[in-house]
Amino acid sequence: MQYRKIGQTSLDVSVIGLGTWQFGGEWGVDFTQDQVDAILDQAKQEGINLLDTAECYGDHLSEKFIGDYLKRNSREDWIIATKFGHHFHAPFERTRHVDAKDVLKQLDTSLKALNTDYIDLYQSHSLTDEEFNNDALWTMLDKQKQAGKIHTIGLSLQNNPSVYQTKQAKSVGVDALQIVYNRLTQEPEQDIFPIAEAEQLGVLARVPLASGYLSGKYQPGATFKKGDVRSRHNQDEQARKLMEVSKIAESEVPNAVPMATWALAWCLQHEAVTAVIPGCKSPEQVSKNAAAVQLDLVSKAHPQFIK
Repeated sequence: MQYRKIGQTSLDVSVIGLGTWQFGGEWGVDFTQDQVDAILDQAKQEGINLLDTAECYGDHLSEKFIGDYLKRNSREDWIIATKFGHHFHAPFERTRHVDAKDVLKQLDTSLKALNTDYIDLYQSHSLTDEEFNNDALWTMLDKQKQAGKIHTIGLSLQNNPSVYQTKQAKSVGVDALQIVYNRLTQEPEQDIFPIAEAEQLGVLARVPLASGYLSGKYQPGATFKKGDVRSRHNQDEQARKLMEVSKIAESEVPNAVPMATWALAWCLQHEAVTAVIPGCKSPEQVSKNAAAVQLDLVSKAHPQFIK
């Protein structure tokens, strides 16, 4: 595994992280603690130390799975990132809550669920620009940072990321961005990445496998069962993506390299990107994700890797 610092912080994160939305039950699998344990054990074996979760992946359910694991394993081995801004009500149903007092309650609930007294990276969850302009929120978070409950503050940006929030990030104490970036979604290269590099903001690339479309598992015409979040995607857009992925597999992915491994390495070759945070449903997928660091296009792009 290889590691990079998140922006100007002291957090050395594995360039391959582990996204855990799937533990909340909205990706077609209801996980057991044993299944989560096996995935996290494999992640540790691969040198992965970055776990990304959220308050609304289930009703703190993903956090609870991680917290149960942490009770039986070393907290210090992991860099835990979670988020605030929603209340979960049922699968695919959330309400937004970004009032400072409510976010403080969310923070304390997340700390309890995660079985920890600090969160390494606490991220806003898809704020609008109006919600971002909230001095009381950032003042409260800064106080929690001073109290040691939070080590670093981040912005998890919406699918159509805000240039305004990116430019203002440092002014409210933010050191990291989380953003959708993958071979099918390259728009951040135009507006967001130049600002992040100039401001020395860490960048976590979420959905690096384009919701699994870049996993290599799905051919044009594939369908997704009810209960899988992808079953809710626009069908025409889904068909377009699957056709584009088929062309990419044929023209860009080297022979004998799994497409998912290549897709993660593709993200990591951009110098603005600190780490990718793919989800996974099995220990085997964890290992395939971790193998991305062995591809030349990653190591050549970032000679400053921390070995």
